[in-house]
Order: sequence, then C-alpha cells, then structure tokens
Amino acid sequence: MLRFVSRTFASLQTQTKLDSAAVLQSVLFSDSVSSGFIGATRMEPKLYRPPPQVRGMTSLDKDAFTQAITVPALLVPTGVLNKVMKSLKKSAIQRPGVHRVVQDGEEGSGFRLVLLDPHKVSSASSFSEAEAEALRSFGVSDELQQYELKLTYDNLKTEEVLEAVLPQGQDVTSSFSRVGHIAHMNLRDHQLPYKNLIGQVIMDKNPGVTCVVNKTNMIDSTYRNFKMEVLAGEENMVAKVKENGVTYEFDFSRVYWNPRLSTEHQRVVQLVKRGDTVFDVFAGVGPFAVPAARLGARVLANDLNPESYRWLEHNCKLNKVESKVQTFNLDGRDFIRGPLKQELPALLKADSAVHVVMNLPALALEFLDAFRGLLQLEPPCEQNLPTVHCYGFSKDDNPEADVVERASRSLGFPLENKCSVHFVRNVAPNKDMMCVRFTVPKEVLFCSEEAKTEPTEEPAPKRQKCEEAPNST
Repeated sequence: MLRFVSRTFASLQTQTKLDSAAVLQSVLFSDSVSSGFIGATRMEPKLYRPPPQVRGMTSLDKDAFTQAITVPALLVPTGVLNKVMKSLKKSAIQRPGVHRVVQDGEEGSGFRLVLLDPHKVSSASSFSEAEAEALRSFGVSDELQQYELKLTYDNLKTEEVLEAVLPQGQDVTSSFSRVGHIAHMNLRDHQLPYKNLIGQVIMDKNPGVTCVVNKTNMIDSTYRNFKMEVLAGEENMVAKVKENGVTYEFDFSRVYWNPRLSTEHQRVVQLVKRGDTVFDVFAGVGPFAVPAARLGARVLANDLNPESYRWLEHNCKLNKVESKVQTFNLDGRDFIRGPLKQELPALLKADSAVHVVMNLPALALEFLDAFRGLLQLEPPCEQNLPTVHCYGFSKDDNPEADVVERASRSLGFPLENKCSVHFVRNVAPNKDMMCVRFTVPKEVLFCSEEAKTEPTEEPAPKRQKCEEAPNST
C-alpha cells in the first residue's frame, strides 16, 4: 500500500524480535539510510550528524551539509489529520523548514504521514497515555513507519552549522546583539579564520539581519564607539531601532548603542514626572533624553561625540520632542559647570524634581567632582536638590560598596547610608555595571573654595581610553 522511500516497520509484535527497545531507539537516531529494514547497529543519539567534509570549512558551501536520515512516522487518515496533529504537538518533529506532514507516496490515497521526533518516539510505547488514547479515539494505528528525510543547510540551526565547521572542542559563539538590521558579534581569536562563514550563517538564520559586523578594538571611552569589520551582507551602518515604544536612528559605526540596556533606560525614565527637569550628561543618541521628554519633562542633553550629538538632535525631531530638549556638544564637566550650573539656582527654588543622568560607566564616577562648589556663591537651599543617577563598572568583590566609596571620593563627601545602589547587569566575569543614586548634598554644592580645591586622589582627565567591552554600557 505504501510506496514512500523507506519501508514500513513491521507490527509491534515483530519489533519485539529486535534485541531491545534501546536498540530500536538508537536505530532511529541513525544517519544512515537502508534500502530495506534498518540494521540493529548502535548509533550516536543525534538527529543530524554532519558530514566530515564540512569540518574546517571557511567559505560556506551549503550543499555540503545535505544529509538523508530516517525518522519514525504515523500513517494518518486525512479526515482526522488536524485533530491528530493537535494531540501530537509534543511528539511531532520540530525542525526549521521541515514539514511535519508529508505525502504517503500515493496521490489521493486519503492518508498522510506525520513525522515524529526520534528523540521522543522510538516505539508505540513512547507515546504518552493521552497521546495513545487520542490515536485510538481517532482510529489511527500506532504502528510506526520509517521515513527517509533529507535535511539540508536550511533545516539546520545556527549552532549545528557552526559546531560542524569549527574545530572540535573549540567554543562556538552564535550569540550577537541585534541593532536594527545589524547583528553585532564579538568573535574570539580561534573563530576569526571562520569569520566570514560565521557572518553568513548568522545572516541566513536570522530574518531581517542584512549586515553582520565584528568588533575589532576596544571602545574609545571618549566617543564610546569602536571599529568594526563587516563579515557578511551590506555595509549600511545606519540602523533604525525601536526601544520601549520609541524609535531611534543612528550610524552604529560612529555612536554608542546597547540593546541590553532597554530595561535600565525604562527604569530611570519611569522615575521622571511631567514638569521635571533632566540633565543628561552623556546622552548618546537619546535613550534617556527622548523618552523623558515624551513624558513631559524638560531635558538638557549633552554628548561630546559630534556624531552622537547629530543623531541626538535627529531623534528628538524624529519623535517630535525637539521643543522640549536642548542639546549640547560639550565635555561632561563643561556641561555640568556650564548649562547645568546656569539652570540650577532657579530649579532649586521650584517644586518639580531635578534629575542628573550620568551614563558613562567607565568614567562617570570621576566626573562627580564637577559638583564640588558648583554653586558656592549661592545661598544654601535644601528645597529641591538634584538627584544624580551615576553609572560605574566594578570588579570588586563588593561592587555596591566599591561604587559608593568611589562616588564619595569624587564628591569629597561620604555617601554611605545616603544613597541607593542598583545592579544593572553583569558585563563580563567579575565585572558588574552599577547605578548609584543620591541627592547631591548641599555640603558639596555650596562648599567653600578651600574645600573645593582640596587635593583628591588623581584628577581624572577629560578624555582617556579604557578597556571596555563593546556591549558594556
């Protein structure tokens, strides 16, 4: 009756003549295809075992990955096919691009074959009680058939392709950061000979990705960008992304953007209320500034990188908040001692809150010294002192205490028990990103000239390099 490529398994009674059920299971995992019944050879329990010739491949040859395997199948009348499929959702094969229902070999026969996952089904006894009962109720025999399935490159997962290509025992990295149409990877040295193949695989397996890049140096903490190399696809670096309902556009090769910080952006912005004033010292392309303005805050946003400044202005216009955001292209200290200082006296007497966001984790804690004596000629006032959200990296065993101690040293004032610390994310092993939040003490803002100029631990330069991972801020 059946004329599909591989033959039908015998009845369950015949199957018991095999040495054991374990042998049958190993048979179903086999990569080889027999013209008759499958022999009882023990095989590695994997659905796909790559052909040896793909090992070490550096230029992608998709055809080389094609392989025929055998999988179990059930013969199901077309009249109950949909009901059976619902009942066998957990047992049916799940493979990219693989149809779970195929012809039984004869057009118009009234039957179809439902392909099963050999990791889950090796005999009729593999079905759960609910699945077995469903098959009986629909009048479907639980007799397993054997089907020859051709797996191609398109049916493989990213990890399977890379594991097949890279040297055995080497770490396989298939993770990346998605920035619009761009996939950004951090390849390790042993993966570099295969970089173009890896880029092509990432692009093939991720719809919407049309460009794959690899970081080629550490971040320049002055402008927070890094050199990158295009591994596959187009060389269009202008990305369009949407984060927390806000659209941003920017040249990813010339500014800083980290999709892993969307939750942190939202957390801080939710602390801002309509009518508040936000000073964004290291604004980038606007992930704090733009949503704060959309909530009705007045925003003064600054970034030293001319490209970030340009795209910040662009994103303000794109989101129609340009009237609520004043933009600046200054060094962080110059912004604090300039526009922020000019605005602060009036804001101290107002009712709405003042927020200062300092998201440059490699250096921001060192910039806190700019607040010392900022308003030394103004009368002390505690009515509306600004709240600072300052980010920093820590490799200390106690990162909370570490960032508080460093912030205190920069301010020249102890913040212990006067601030809160929020863990943002783990950047690398033993390296955490933290956010310390505190109200600027009046003793800092209004300190004397003598206190302001007291020697501190090493004055931080305005611009310096740092060993910072490209996805770390």
